[in-house]
Amino acid sequence: MRATLLASSAATHPGAVRTRNEDNLVDRPDLGLWAVADGAGGHGAGDVASTAIADALSAIPPGLTAAEMLAQVRLRLAGVHAELQARAEARGTGGVIASTIVVLLARGAYFAALWAGDSRIYLMRDGQLLRLTRDHSLVQELVDAGEIDAADAEAHPRANVITRAVGAGGELVLDKVADRIQPGDRYMLCSDGVFKELPEARIAALLSQGARAEDLVRLAVEAGGRDNVSVVLIEA
Repeated sequence: MRATLLASSAATHPGAVRTRNEDNLVDRPDLGLWAVADGAGGHGAGDVASTAIADALSAIPPGLTAAEMLAQVRLRLAGVHAELQARAEARGTGGVIASTIVVLLARGAYFAALWAGDSRIYLMRDGQLLRLTRDHSLVQELVDAGEIDAADAEAHPRANVITRAVGAGGELVLDKVADRIQPGDRYMLCSDGVFKELPEARIAALLSQGARAEDLVRLAVEAGGRDNVSVVLIEA
Protein backbone atom coordinates (compact mmCIF):
# COMPACT_ATOMS: atom_id res chain seq x y z
CA MET A 1 0.00 0.00 0.00
CA ARG A 2 1.05 3.57 -0.60
CA ALA A 3 0.47 6.41 1.85
CA THR A 4 -2.31 7.89 -0.29
CA LEU A 5 -3.89 9.95 2.53
CA LEU A 6 -0.86 12.17 3.12
CA ALA A 7 -0.47 15.68 1.70
CA SER A 8 2.80 17.60 1.78
CA SER A 9 4.31 21.03 1.18
CA ALA A 10 7.98 21.98 0.99
CA ALA A 11 10.03 25.19 0.91
CA THR A 12 13.65 26.26 1.22
CA HIS A 13 15.46 29.62 1.36
CA PRO A 14 19.13 30.67 1.69
CA GLY A 15 18.19 32.87 4.66
CA ALA A 16 18.87 36.52 5.38
CA VAL A 17 22.66 36.23 5.74
CA ARG A 18 24.05 33.57 3.43
CA THR A 19 24.11 33.86 -0.34
CA ARG A 20 24.34 30.11 -1.04
CA ASN A 21 21.68 27.60 -0.09
CA GLU A 22 23.35 24.33 0.95
CA ASP A 23 20.04 22.69 1.93
CA ASN A 24 18.19 20.27 -0.34
CA LEU A 25 14.73 18.74 -0.13
CA VAL A 26 12.94 15.59 -1.25
CA ASP A 27 9.15 15.88 -1.49
CA ARG A 28 7.78 12.65 -2.99
CA PRO A 29 4.30 11.90 -1.66
CA ASP A 30 3.91 9.44 -4.56
CA LEU A 31 6.64 7.32 -2.95
CA GLY A 32 5.78 8.13 0.66
CA LEU A 33 9.27 9.63 0.94
CA TRP A 34 10.40 13.01 2.26
CA ALA A 35 13.82 14.30 3.30
CA VAL A 36 15.84 17.37 4.28
CA ALA A 37 19.61 17.44 3.80
CA ASP A 38 21.68 20.31 5.21
CA GLY A 39 25.19 20.63 3.80
CA ALA A 40 27.54 20.72 6.80
CA GLY A 41 28.54 24.34 7.41
CA GLY A 42 32.23 25.16 7.42
CA HIS A 43 33.26 21.92 5.76
CA GLY A 44 33.09 23.21 2.21
CA ALA A 45 31.00 21.97 -0.68
CA GLY A 46 28.02 21.34 1.58
CA ASP A 47 25.70 21.96 -1.34
CA VAL A 48 27.47 19.19 -3.28
CA ALA A 49 26.80 16.77 -0.42
CA SER A 50 23.15 17.67 0.09
CA THR A 51 22.48 17.59 -3.66
CA ALA A 52 24.01 14.12 -3.94
CA ILE A 53 21.71 12.89 -1.16
CA ALA A 54 18.59 14.43 -2.69
CA ASP A 55 19.41 13.05 -6.13
CA ALA A 56 20.03 9.55 -4.78
CA LEU A 57 16.79 9.43 -2.80
CA SER A 58 14.69 11.01 -5.55
CA ALA A 59 15.86 8.30 -7.95
CA ILE A 60 14.31 5.47 -5.89
CA PRO A 61 11.82 3.76 -8.22
CA PRO A 62 8.10 3.39 -7.43
CA GLY A 63 6.41 0.08 -6.70
CA LEU A 64 8.66 -1.06 -3.86
CA THR A 65 7.39 -2.72 -0.70
CA ALA A 66 7.90 -0.92 2.61
CA ALA A 67 10.86 -3.16 3.45
CA GLU A 68 12.40 -2.60 0.02
CA MET A 69 11.95 1.17 0.32
CA LEU A 70 13.67 1.24 3.71
CA ALA A 71 16.50 -0.90 2.34
CA GLN A 72 16.89 1.40 -0.68
CA VAL A 73 17.12 4.49 1.51
CA ARG A 74 19.84 2.90 3.64
CA LEU A 75 21.69 1.56 0.61
CA ARG A 76 21.64 4.84 -1.29
CA LEU A 77 22.69 6.94 1.71
CA ALA A 78 25.56 4.52 2.37
CA GLY A 79 26.58 4.88 -1.27
CA VAL A 80 26.58 8.68 -1.09
CA HIS A 81 28.50 8.49 2.20
CA ALA A 82 31.28 6.47 0.55
CA GLU A 83 31.28 8.69 -2.53
CA LEU A 84 31.64 11.88 -0.49
CA GLN A 85 34.42 10.38 1.59
CA ALA A 86 36.28 9.43 -1.59
CA ARG A 87 35.81 12.90 -3.10
CA ALA A 88 37.10 14.56 0.07
CA GLU A 89 40.11 12.25 0.19
CA ALA A 90 40.89 12.96 -3.48
CA ARG A 91 41.06 16.68 -2.70
CA GLY A 92 43.89 15.97 -0.27
CA THR A 93 43.17 18.96 1.94
CA GLY A 94 41.95 17.08 4.99
CA GLY A 95 38.50 18.64 4.57
CA VAL A 96 35.12 16.94 4.69
CA ILE A 97 32.25 17.01 2.20
CA ALA A 98 29.23 16.18 4.32
CA SER A 99 25.55 16.76 5.02
CA THR A 100 23.00 16.03 7.69
CA ILE A 101 19.96 13.99 6.69
CA VAL A 102 16.46 13.39 8.01
CA VAL A 103 14.13 11.04 6.13
CA LEU A 104 10.47 10.26 6.71
CA LEU A 105 8.94 7.17 5.10
CA ALA A 106 5.21 6.47 5.19
CA ARG A 107 3.41 3.37 4.02
CA GLY A 108 -0.10 2.33 4.91
CA ALA A 109 -0.70 3.11 8.58
CA TYR A 110 2.97 3.38 9.62
CA PHE A 111 5.89 5.77 9.38
CA ALA A 112 9.63 5.44 9.90
CA ALA A 113 12.11 8.25 10.53
CA LEU A 114 15.86 7.97 9.91
CA TRP A 115 18.52 10.58 10.56
CA ALA A 116 22.14 11.58 11.05
CA GLY A 117 23.14 15.03 12.24
CA ASP A 118 21.14 17.90 13.73
CA SER A 119 18.33 18.40 11.25
CA ARG A 120 15.08 17.41 12.93
CA ILE A 121 11.68 15.77 12.52
CA TYR A 122 8.83 17.01 14.69
CA LEU A 123 5.38 15.47 15.10
CA MET A 124 2.36 17.59 15.98
CA ARG A 125 -0.18 15.20 17.53
CA ASP A 126 -3.22 15.96 19.68
CA GLY A 127 -2.06 19.52 20.26
CA GLN A 128 1.43 18.54 21.42
CA LEU A 129 4.72 19.03 19.58
CA LEU A 130 6.97 15.97 19.85
CA ARG A 131 10.54 15.80 18.59
CA LEU A 132 11.08 12.43 16.93
CA THR A 133 14.81 12.89 16.37
CA ARG A 134 17.69 13.48 18.77
CA ASP A 135 20.50 15.72 17.56
CA HIS A 136 23.86 14.17 16.77
CA SER A 137 25.78 17.22 17.96
CA LEU A 138 28.42 18.29 20.44
CA VAL A 139 25.99 20.41 22.44
CA GLN A 140 23.52 17.51 22.71
CA GLU A 141 26.32 15.40 24.17
CA LEU A 142 27.12 18.21 26.63
CA VAL A 143 23.44 18.41 27.62
CA ASP A 144 23.28 14.64 28.06
CA ALA A 145 26.39 14.76 30.25
CA GLY A 146 24.87 17.50 32.41
CA GLU A 147 27.62 19.97 31.50
CA ILE A 148 25.27 22.59 30.04
CA ASP A 149 21.54 23.26 30.33
CA ALA A 150 19.31 22.46 27.36
CA ALA A 151 18.12 26.07 27.34
CA ASP A 152 21.70 27.23 26.69
CA ALA A 153 22.45 24.77 23.90
CA GLU A 154 21.47 26.93 20.92
CA ALA A 155 23.62 29.85 22.13
CA HIS A 156 26.66 27.68 22.81
CA PRO A 157 29.74 28.78 20.80
CA ARG A 158 30.07 25.25 19.35
CA ALA A 159 26.38 24.77 18.61
CA ASN A 160 27.14 24.06 14.93
CA VAL A 161 29.43 21.08 15.59
CA ILE A 162 27.72 17.86 14.52
CA THR A 163 28.93 14.38 15.44
CA ARG A 164 27.35 12.41 12.60
CA ALA A 165 26.75 13.20 8.94
CA VAL A 166 26.63 11.62 5.52
CA GLY A 167 30.21 11.94 4.27
CA ALA A 168 31.83 12.31 7.70
CA GLY A 169 34.54 9.93 8.95
CA GLY A 170 33.87 6.29 9.71
CA GLU A 171 30.79 4.28 8.82
CA LEU A 172 27.41 5.93 8.39
CA VAL A 173 25.13 5.17 11.35
CA LEU A 174 21.49 6.18 11.01
CA ASP A 175 19.16 6.32 14.00
CA LYS A 176 15.58 5.16 13.40
CA VAL A 177 12.18 5.41 15.04
CA ALA A 178 8.88 4.02 13.77
CA ASP A 179 5.24 4.16 14.85
CA ARG A 180 1.66 4.23 13.61
CA ILE A 181 0.28 7.25 11.75
CA GLN A 182 -2.77 8.78 13.44
CA PRO A 183 -5.42 10.96 11.79
CA GLY A 184 -4.52 14.63 12.15
CA ASP A 185 -0.78 14.01 12.52
CA ARG A 186 1.47 16.74 11.10
CA TYR A 187 5.13 15.86 10.54
CA MET A 188 7.73 18.58 10.03
CA LEU A 189 11.21 17.93 8.66
CA CYS A 190 13.54 20.91 8.96
CA SER A 191 17.12 22.09 8.90
CA ASP A 192 18.60 23.80 11.96
CA GLY A 193 17.98 27.20 10.40
CA VAL A 194 14.34 26.81 11.45
CA PHE A 195 14.51 25.91 15.14
CA LYS A 196 17.44 28.25 15.78
CA GLU A 197 15.14 31.15 14.84
CA LEU A 198 11.71 29.87 15.93
CA PRO A 199 11.31 28.49 19.48
CA GLU A 200 9.54 25.14 19.67
CA ALA A 201 6.55 26.78 21.36
CA ARG A 202 6.19 29.07 18.33
CA ILE A 203 6.52 26.12 15.95
CA ALA A 204 3.81 24.28 17.86
CA ALA A 205 1.48 27.27 17.67
CA LEU A 206 2.08 27.71 13.95
CA LEU A 207 1.46 24.05 13.18
CA SER A 208 -1.72 24.13 15.27
CA GLN A 209 -2.89 27.09 13.20
CA GLY A 210 -2.36 25.18 9.95
CA ALA A 211 0.83 26.90 8.77
CA ARG A 212 2.35 25.56 5.57
CA ALA A 213 6.03 25.00 4.79
CA GLU A 214 6.44 28.36 3.07
CA ASP A 215 4.95 30.14 6.10
CA LEU A 216 7.45 28.57 8.49
CA VAL A 217 10.37 29.30 6.17
CA ARG A 218 9.31 32.93 5.73
CA LEU A 219 8.91 33.47 9.47
CA ALA A 220 12.31 31.89 10.23
CA VAL A 221 13.97 34.19 7.70
CA GLU A 222 12.14 37.22 9.14
CA ALA A 223 13.25 36.19 12.65
CA GLY A 224 16.91 36.46 11.63
CA GLY A 225 17.59 33.86 8.97
CA ARG A 226 21.19 33.34 10.05
CA ASP A 227 21.37 30.02 8.24
CA ASN A 228 19.70 28.30 5.30
CA VAL A 229 16.07 27.48 6.13
CA SER A 230 14.20 24.41 4.89
CA VAL A 231 10.89 22.79 5.83
CA VAL A 232 8.90 19.82 4.58
CA LEU A 233 5.42 19.38 6.11
CA ILE A 234 3.39 16.18 5.81
CA GLU A 235 -0.19 15.97 7.03
CA ALA A 236 -2.35 12.91 7.61
